[in-house]
Amino acid sequence: MRDQGTGAPLAGAPVADDLALPFALPELGARGRIVRLGPAVDAILHRHAYPPPVAALLGESLALCVALASALKYDGIFTLQMRGDGPVRLLVVDLTSDGALRGYAQFDAERVAAMPVESANAVPRLLGRGHMTFTVDQGADTERYQGVVALEGTSLSDCAHHYFRQSEQLATGIKLATSQDAAGHWRAGGLILQALPSQELIAETDAEERDERFRTALILMGSARESEMLDLGLPADRLLWRLFHEHEPLVFDQRDVADRCRCSRARIDSVLRCIPSEELQGMRDPRGLVAVRCEFCGTSYDYDDAQLAALDGRNPA
Repeated sequence: MRDQGTGAPLAGAPVADDLALPFALPELGARGRIVRLGPAVDAILHRHAYPPPVAALLGESLALCVALASALKYDGIFTLQMRGDGPVRLLVVDLTSDGALRGYAQFDAERVAAMPVESANAVPRLLGRGHMTFTVDQGADTERYQGVVALEGTSLSDCAHHYFRQSEQLATGIKLATSQDAAGHWRAGGLILQALPSQELIAETDAEERDERFRTALILMGSARESEMLDLGLPADRLLWRLFHEHEPLVFDQRDVADRCRCSRARIDSVLRCIPSEELQGMRDPRGLVAVRCEFCGTSYDYDDAQLAALDGRNPA
């Protein structure tokens, strides 16, 4: 494996967790990313004590979000959202351009508990019928991009493949994995391959040859075992070397991510200012406070009379 800038062999230093490592396979007309999530996914999943089937689905969603977002040049927020009529009603994951990763799921605990164990991680059983949405938001002064596709297939990888076939028309391969070890720690990983546009290929090739080369890349990617994708002792660059060493993969600068929520009292203030005073009064809890809880990190923001009055500059009665 060689460095993209100099073509020199890599030094072989271990690559840390919580990252996306971009790479290219010029000989096979493909580029991709490998995602390794450790402490970040573990913290997010343990924060809400999700049942294992829900945690596994959210873990794969976090890996998919990082894999997709790391392929884009954006200054803002990339969001992956799934809504369905199954036990998991809503799943939301987002990643900022500076690497802040977060996610949560809303689910019916009784319906999840009643599911057969052997089918607990299947997308149709957890999400049912619904939609997957990808959004890139770069602020008020830019146009927001959004792609929507129906949930199709038995796995999250299938759903993502369906999106690329229907919306992007880009040859893509995706492999996701998540697991919880004996100590209770969660890990998640992902591999994504996409065919290079013909104008980016090093040598002129016809469509049939390009397809054959990309199929070879997909076969090599498919040989990655889930245990390898999640192995803390097998760094991302070493896994890439094992899979693609015969085709001289090039690696690029890794993108680091971290478990970090963007909620704050200032953000909650701005939301509450948009709610009429009469509605705010109806939101009081038994303590007489208005409590707003962040779905992502679980932080609760309490507002007493003085704080509510200060929102619109009035003095409390």
